[in-house]
Amino acid sequence: MASVVGTYARAFADVVIGSKADPGHMLDELHAMEALLGESVQLRRVMENPSIPGEQKRAVLDAVIQKMSGSRPVRNFIAVLTDHRRLPLFGEIVKQVERELNERLGFADAQVTSARALGDAEKQALEAEIAKLTGKRVRARYHQDASLLGGAVVQVGSTIYDGSVNGQLERIREQLVEV
Repeated sequence: MASVVGTYARAFADVVIGSKADPGHMLDELHAMEALLGESVQLRRVMENPSIPGEQKRAVLDAVIQKMSGSRPVRNFIAVLTDHRRLPLFGEIVKQVERELNERLGFADAQVTSARALGDAEKQALEAEIAKLTGKRVRARYHQDASLLGGAVVQVGSTIYDGSVNGQLERIREQLVEV
């Protein structure tokens, strides 16, 4: 299924880049639709039911997109997924679209978990360091976790940079066990 997910994600990324649409806005719309499909079991059942004709599904989709003030490319993308019975893969496809757009636009998403709230200057300095490490522009999401005691843990893709006090204590413990 990974190739199917990648195929649809690349196709939508081509549309977004080709139409010069705002990738961030397109992703926001996809995430909003993903959340709506997750919350509304009835909507998901209608959209995934093979016995309901495609034109009726598209009418429902049009009403939903209009209510959400959604864009035509997102509407068409969801219609294609619905027509090809790929809506059950929607969450995976949205994640892959995000990765694809990030790759094409030179962005790195970073999850930053710190022991305390970081100030603007600290965030800028941290994002500059992440940009140096990755060679990409950084979009960071910040979270707090008091159990870290101090410092921060940064995850970019599958790479984790652990600068937390807990991480340092764990490394010291491992060194002592090796001796």
